Amino acid sequence: MEPTTAAILGGAAGLLIAFLVWAAITMSDRERAVDHAPEPEVPKGVGDVLAVLRSSGVVLDHEGRVLSSSPAAVSYGLVRHGRLVEPAIRAMVDKAARHGVIEEQELELRRPGMSTTTYVAARVAPLGARHLLLLVDDQSQGRRVEETRRDFVANVSHELKTPVGGISLLAEAVMDAKDDPEAVDRFARRMQGEATRLSSLIREIVELSRLQGTPVLQDPPLVDVEDVVALALEHLRIEAEAKDMTLTDKVAEDLYVRGDQDMLVTAVRNLVGNAISYSEAGTAVGVGARLHGDTIEIAVTDQGPGIPEPEQARIFERFYRMDAARSRATGGTGLGLSIVKHICANHGGDVRVWSDGSQGSTFTIRLPAAPETLDAHGVELELAGDDAPDAASPAAETPSPTLTKEPR
Repeated sequence: MEPTTAAILGGAAGLLIAFLVWAAITMSDRERAVDHAPEPEVPKGVGDVLAVLRSSGVVLDHEGRVLSSSPAAVSYGLVRHGRLVEPAIRAMVDKAARHGVIEEQELELRRPGMSTTTYVAARVAPLGARHLLLLVDDQSQGRRVEETRRDFVANVSHELKTPVGGISLLAEAVMDAKDDPEAVDRFARRMQGEATRLSSLIREIVELSRLQGTPVLQDPPLVDVEDVVALALEHLRIEAEAKDMTLTDKVAEDLYVRGDQDMLVTAVRNLVGNAISYSEAGTAVGVGARLHGDTIEIAVTDQGPGIPEPEQARIFERFYRMDAARSRATGGTGLGLSIVKHICANHGGDVRVWSDGSQGSTFTIRLPAAPETLDAHGVELELAGDDAPDAASPAAETPSPTLTKEPR
């Protein structure tokens, strides 16, 4: 090979090698630049909005990386290590990123470590050219309310069928026995009983529906517990006398709560009414009230057949009746104790039951004492420590037929 040709080929090879080295260095620099490229910034003000959202909010880029999230999103376990946890929500984000459209779905999620199901409404929407906004709203409470409403309507429909059907059958019996005055009188009396039961059922359904839609009372007036007990017993005096029963009461002085007097009278009246209905003639029903710590306890004690322990947890359910046959005989609707429970809840309190299962039971309404009560009972409050007996226990100072105070 001639020296000139060899020199030309050597120069060309050198240029080619130099070009390849330069190209490799350039590509490496570009890759490093891509790897260290800053993530897209979150639009100004979005972080402040996410911080105050009640629902879970997440801002993402088109690759599905979480750029910012609200506290609710983290607490619900939707975001972990900068990524979305739920596959269904990730699929929504991918679809919204590809097509640039709003995606909406209702999903059932299970929070980490929890066995309960959370119902959510998820919505993904483009946020500018480079971001996506995910909003997840917890609808579990609404679902539970709707389920409760459906159950309530189903229970009401079932309960109304019994007296309505009874009245219809008795009306046919009256028509067939129109020539028999004694039969007509007997059927008419039974019709009157069914009509009374139907009226009571409708009244209590309306009352319970009103209570379920009433929030905890705000700025309620001062109510004297002694007046509440007196009014409740006055409503039931005739009913007790018809069974030759004695109503006794023992209420400490200066007991006040904040609340609705009519509601509280209804609660005590329902408990005393149940005690009268389920106790034998000639027995006594006692009502007592006292201050225990910073709580006022109103206890109603009867000498009825008692409540077995397995039943005690269920008697406050709507329409639940331990003895359906006896409830029909006494006109019970299965709503009285549920109404008491809701009234107590609306006043920030609760209701409890104690019974040995064989004879007698004590229902105790527990309500927060008003400051006026605590001021008046300052000395007694110091003495009534944690060792004081619970009003719902057999050792408590609950009213009984042997109370020394005379009936009103």
